[in-house]
Amino acid sequence: EVQLVESGGGLVQAGGSLRLSCAASGFTSDDYGIGWFRQAPGKERQAVACFTRFDGRTYVDDSVKGRFTVSADNAKNTVYLQMDSLKPEDTAIYYCAGGWVSGATYHRPSEYDYWGQGTQVTVSS
Repeated sequence: EVQLVESGGGLVQAGGSLRLSCAASGFTSDDYGIGWFRQAPGKERQAVACFTRFDGRTYVDDSVKGRFTVSADNAKNTVYLQMDSLKPEDTAIYYCAGGWVSGATYHRPSEYDYWGQGTQVTVSS
């Protein structure tokens, strides 16, 4: 059974940083990707970034490029989302998701089969 466990959310002032972690377990091969999504109240779930384990590539959405970085520690089966220069509009619940995705499909929530429980990120002005 695949499990994804997020951690690292919290309250931070604008301009601050947070690092989210997504610990994955249960995948039977390395042929998967871990995506990061966020959802603010009243808004659709938005893709933020992705790490594809099978080729080690990373993708970051243009809306957060330059501020957010995705990385992974394969030995720990953990994917990280480093968020710098945070803005109040980054406030949302952040989810990690697992599935068989590529650079062309990572931004589609429907491509993922497994989701973490979500972690709240609140950026105060």
